[in-house]
Amino acid sequence: MNGNNISQHEPSGQARPHLWRNARLATLDPAKAGLGVVEKGAVVVEDGHITFAGSEAELPALAIERAEITDLEGRWITPGLIDCHTHIVHGGNRAREFEMRLEGATYEEVARAGGGIVSSVTATNALDVEGLVEASLPRLDTLLAEGVTTIEIKSGYGLSIEGELKMLRAARQLGRIRPVRIVTSYLGAHATPVEYKGRNSSYITDIVLPALEQACAEDLVDAVDGFCEGIAFSTVEIARVFDRARQLGLPVKLHAEQLSNLGGARLAASYGALSADHLEYLDTEGVAAMAAAGTVAVLLPGAFYAINEQQKPPVAELREAGVPIAIATDCNPGTSPLTSLLLTMNMSATLFGLTVEECIKGATREGARALGLIGETGTLEAGKSADFAIWDVESLAELVYRIGFNPLHAHVFKGERIDR
Repeated sequence: MNGNNISQHEPSGQARPHLWRNARLATLDPAKAGLGVVEKGAVVVEDGHITFAGSEAELPALAIERAEITDLEGRWITPGLIDCHTHIVHGGNRAREFEMRLEGATYEEVARAGGGIVSSVTATNALDVEGLVEASLPRLDTLLAEGVTTIEIKSGYGLSIEGELKMLRAARQLGRIRPVRIVTSYLGAHATPVEYKGRNSSYITDIVLPALEQACAEDLVDAVDGFCEGIAFSTVEIARVFDRARQLGLPVKLHAEQLSNLGGARLAASYGALSADHLEYLDTEGVAAMAAAGTVAVLLPGAFYAINEQQKPPVAELREAGVPIAIATDCNPGTSPLTSLLLTMNMSATLFGLTVEECIKGATREGARALGLIGETGTLEAGKSADFAIWDVESLAELVYRIGFNPLHAHVFKGERIDR
């Protein structure tokens, strides 16, 4: 690995409070209407946490007297962006499959011909942890440059005990060398390797469960995921993985109803899942189950776009049922080679019909909820981690409206400012 490309990052504490004033805030405070906008607002940060977020007129006098002050000249502040579903740790790429799809092959045809997820396994397994870190950094840095402060990273391209652990170790390493909160999801039940073709149950017994137990023992995993689909795993098979996750005290989430409806969302909800993701073929029963369980719907327009899907997730039903909606890049080498959460917001609006408010909530507060982090980040509230983004925009709608344009001025992670 080229040490010149990677610098050790250690968040630094602040001896004095830092006052960010003369700003327009989108606090995302659930106690406030809409985006919780404060027109002439301020944020006070001390020891990496927010101690005040609100109107300048309500600032405690002591905060003003003691603080280092930054005048933001009317810029907008939002919570730091949260990409709650990614596969950024991997080797190689699948540009040839992109060409195949342009020539008319469907996602399932590519997978059944030996492409898809399995085709990334060889390239990923050819790299050691340092190589995976090096390969993943450009993708991570591109997301950070848009104000992302929290990112979920999944395993799933190892398909062996050591391969899955290696991906999770690389993900943890990324969080040590960049100013970002990394949340890991173990995705051993992503695909079946060639040597286990037609023997999903054996693969779960021999690889998925032992790797999960070892990952938990090494503190490499924050949640457990799976791919419930005809070309992947059934609900019965996923339930075996979720049962073990429950025994280990780990929360679960699930790739569900992307290409067909196998009842994955209902299964996930029955385990109190943090989220069910994709959801193009989600039915009314699945919506109701998610609403009852408080399971977040994570929509992934990048994958919908990249594989040219036609059926959209049932956004209106999700809204009506009160299911929280998050959005994410699904950054991966095959079906969503997308490294822009800003573009994801635009896609969510144009392809799925989300409002500006829903897009911003989906990339901040609801993304935090989908990761089980709503008590730590995702809003501008006293007691939360000081993770926020500062934007050069006249209105928040610009964050969703623009395509291929990054208006980030700077962002703050755990109280530390990172300039573009």
